[in-house]
Amino acid sequence: MHLGQPDPRFTASKRAQRNFQLALKTALVLTGVLWTILLVDIFLGLELTRFGLRPGSLKGLIGLLTAPLLHGGAEHLFSNTAPLIISMTTILYLYPRSSTIVIPAIWIGSGMLAWVIGRPSLHFGASGFIYGLLAFVFISGILRLDMRSVAVSVMVWFLYGSMIWGLLPIRPDMSWELHLSGAILGVALAIRLRKWDVTPVRRYDWEDDDSVPDWFPDEDPSGDKDADND
Repeated sequence: MHLGQPDPRFTASKRAQRNFQLALKTALVLTGVLWTILLVDIFLGLELTRFGLRPGSLKGLIGLLTAPLLHGGAEHLFSNTAPLIISMTTILYLYPRSSTIVIPAIWIGSGMLAWVIGRPSLHFGASGFIYGLLAFVFISGILRLDMRSVAVSVMVWFLYGSMIWGLLPIRPDMSWELHLSGAILGVALAIRLRKWDVTPVRRYDWEDDDSVPDWFPDEDPSGDKDADND
């Protein structure tokens, strides 16, 4: 297996730096929106979690849009804050073209699948969305086989590999259905979009056919075609 080295003219360019800053700002803005919604909900006592996803209920379909925005408390949202910032920044920066499909597909799709397979109770929180993004980033890095993508995949697994237990129904107060739905979509989209956002790989002179000496490999470099090999 050969890992390609990203071309530094692409990864270290000013445009790449601006793209990273934009990706980070976007992730921070989304996180700020979630915290604003939670604080308004707490101080005004709005009980917004009632607008979460309710599987099997037509009224509960509103949760397709609202469930990722709602959290049961500061502890709940705090646990989602760092992985949300990391996953959003990563997908927007490394996979900008794919993100235009992946982000809305996982936001809505994870809720749709959970609406079908989920328990008849309220489901809310950004964790299903996060599971989808992290699954996409992890699988995409493995499929693309360039050093940068693989390094990010390893980092994601190191930081959040333990989240795999969230895919199992081991806690009655946790929406494993949203987690599983997001992860399934993330993996499927990573496979489907594996040829998108391919990072330019650094090439060396000897990799180009035109730079290979005429004598290699059939002729002797001395020019003496009759020379014996010891």
